[in-house]
Amino acid sequence: MSTIEQTNVAVSTATAPKLGERLRRLWVYRGLLLNLTKRDLRIKYKESALGFLWSLLNPLMYLVIFYIVFVKIVPAGIPHFTFFFLAGLVPWTLFQNSMFGATNSVVGGAPLLKRVAFPREVLPLALIGANIFTFALQMLVLVGVLVIFRYNFLSPYMLAVVPAFVVECLMLVGFSLILSSLTVYLRDLTHFMELALLFWFWVTPVVYPIQQVYTKLAAHHISFNWALLNPMIVPILTFQRAFYRNALQPVGCPATAPPGTKCTQPILVTFHLGWYFRQLGILFVVSLVLIWLGFIIFGKAEGNFAEEL
Repeated sequence: MSTIEQTNVAVSTATAPKLGERLRRLWVYRGLLLNLTKRDLRIKYKESALGFLWSLLNPLMYLVIFYIVFVKIVPAGIPHFTFFFLAGLVPWTLFQNSMFGATNSVVGGAPLLKRVAFPREVLPLALIGANIFTFALQMLVLVGVLVIFRYNFLSPYMLAVVPAFVVECLMLVGFSLILSSLTVYLRDLTHFMELALLFWFWVTPVVYPIQQVYTKLAAHHISFNWALLNPMIVPILTFQRAFYRNALQPVGCPATAPPGTKCTQPILVTFHLGWYFRQLGILFVVSLVLIWLGFIIFGKAEGNFAEEL
């Protein structure tokens, strides 16, 4: 081990700063955090002819694929599927890219980590910052599409969008601290996350209506609260409810219905605005606990980063 690596190990094991000190150090190194965020963005689009336009094209490409599948080939019966899908895809993309990128953030930053003494938490946090920038560009795509097609999405539910975004970011901080530190010791975690995120996507109502989940659970006398154990459901639902009118979806009528009756159900569960704020408040508390655990796990793991890398 080089002298620099030995110094880094000694510093991280000797000081073992507590949570308050870690937060203070992150504030002191906020300039480095911003520079690493810019670096991650430059690396992502380095020597790319379209540059940041790829951030705009990515959700549009997903939209084209899922539109062909779920509207033309296997119709899902969702009115204005374009707006419904984009409303859920944008926050999901932020979550997916941050979760997957976090697994390699410390491992990928090994050269810098071995040369310079700085709060190691900056590495996964910078990656989240880069993805937030991409999220902002994709939000422009979402709002732009709604405006171009003159889709009236303005409603009181727009008030919950910013809290949903903040809660999702806090949740990502906690998850990223845990994943980035564990991957240093468990490199297979990167491959596992690919499969986990694929599974996570399909158990989150991005493509299909949440009403289907609600109805299925109710039919088996299962509380919808069990579905809310998936922490991404509430942010996704919030974005969908804010940017998508709760249109009606045709469904099969019961046998007792008169002939010629057209039966429908709302695409989204008709929760009032207070429900969203209450669920976001619960998730906010959970996210803070997750961040606290993330700092603890990261702090215990970082002592041997230089050796493992």
